[in-house]
Amino acid sequence: MIVNYVPAGWQIIYQQAHALLAAQLLHQWPAFLPADQWVGLLAATAQHDDQQQDWNGHYGLTPVGAPANFTMKEFSLAQATGVMKAARFQGRWRCLLTSMHMSFLYESLRGQKPEIDAFLDEQHAGQQRWRKELKVSKASAQQAYDLMQWCDRLSLILCRGELPEMGRHLEVSQGPDGRRYEVAQPTADGPVSLRPWPFTAKAFSVSVEACQLNQLQFQHDDELSEALRTAPILTLRWDFAQ
Repeated sequence: MIVNYVPAGWQIIYQQAHALLAAQLLHQWPAFLPADQWVGLLAATAQHDDQQQDWNGHYGLTPVGAPANFTMKEFSLAQATGVMKAARFQGRWRCLLTSMHMSFLYESLRGQKPEIDAFLDEQHAGQQRWRKELKVSKASAQQAYDLMQWCDRLSLILCRGELPEMGRHLEVSQGPDGRRYEVAQPTADGPVSLRPWPFTAKAFSVSVEACQLNQLQFQHDDELSEALRTAPILTLRWDFAQ
């Protein structure tokens, strides 16, 4: 979950919803891949946060009973493995992109546990095999993944309320074209802008759904889960304009 503290309590955005927002942003880029690979890139982006753990005990809570933001949770080998297993059913291109994301996220954990190292080694071996079988160069695969990671990062900026105040610019990340991109919102209620502008359309909108929780503390996961099931749903929307 992405957990934001707001005046009314907690605003909860599921990680799967954040991934769908990332896919909306990717959809606005001019396609630079064959149609089958472009759709596969969209699928990998939309589904990169699937296979989240079932809640049990205090998986979804901090020690003081607040909803736990995803950054507070430890690496889950089961979730990472589940994402890779799910990708397998959509083909090698989807596997390649998803595996590259696993490497990007978790390579820094190498050396902590043998099972994590084995998972990371498996990703490297798989990436080499899939590139060879698909006859895709390492540079081409990296360009596609860089766009996936860029959209993931911008989606997180939006979902976590990290747009700077007073029209200041914030770096997103390096795009698939090697350029540095910065995001800003010149006025509090105005459209979001990118510098440089990478999208096909001169203006568009994206959205994500969030749960609004007024209760600040919970005794256990079941109580939080029930509150989320019955919580009001808000649609957060951002207008983008060149």
